[in-house]
Amino acid sequence: MSVRDNVLEVRDRVSAAAERALRDPSDVLLVAVTKTVEVPRILECIEAGVTAVGENRIQEAERKFGDLPAVERHMIGHLQRNKVARALELFDMIQSVDSPRLAREVSRRAMSAGRTADVLIEVNTSGEESKYGFHPDEAVDEIGELADLGGLRIRGLMTVGAFEADPDDVRPSFRALRAIRDAVEEAVIPGVSMDHLSMGMTNDYEVAIEEGATIVRVGRAIFGERQ
Repeated sequence: MSVRDNVLEVRDRVSAAAERALRDPSDVLLVAVTKTVEVPRILECIEAGVTAVGENRIQEAERKFGDLPAVERHMIGHLQRNKVARALELFDMIQSVDSPRLAREVSRRAMSAGRTADVLIEVNTSGEESKYGFHPDEAVDEIGELADLGGLRIRGLMTVGAFEADPDDVRPSFRALRAIRDAVEEAVIPGVSMDHLSMGMTNDYEVAIEEGATIVRVGRAIFGERQ
């Protein structure tokens, strides 16, 4: 299948999952994960109607973004603190703020640049040691402490679920993130909004939508296996 056909199929599946959850499909943003994908195929994806792309690495974004039209650009991979300044130049949203130290560096760099950075707080809901992110039991308190940082606009939460053969096995991770979102909202933290839950990738995005995802990050289902 072509990239265009794949995008249409993913959109159909997004719509079906949203409808199962009695949600409006337009409330779910499809972010095409373009890691290792070259510009011509990314352009095919955009021409098929995708309005947001996600990159894992600064170097790849630098190489490719100049050849893309105006689409939303999301940083979705682990971000090193020494690359924050460049990330702020390249991306519209940093989804992967995974520690207080990184949040403070984003704040410092954003204020130096005279801007406000839209970010999501990454939470490690799977409990895997290989995953980055705030501990679920500490996330609400940590967000409360970060809320006072200048140059930072916390827009929601992000998680990376465990890779499971059965997508239903990832559902508890998504429910955990939704519960943290609800707890943050109940805390009514000034300056913090919970507009977004970014969760779900190729293997499990439909389950994520059923559990409340507003952003799904899909690569293989659009572009095929990475080369």
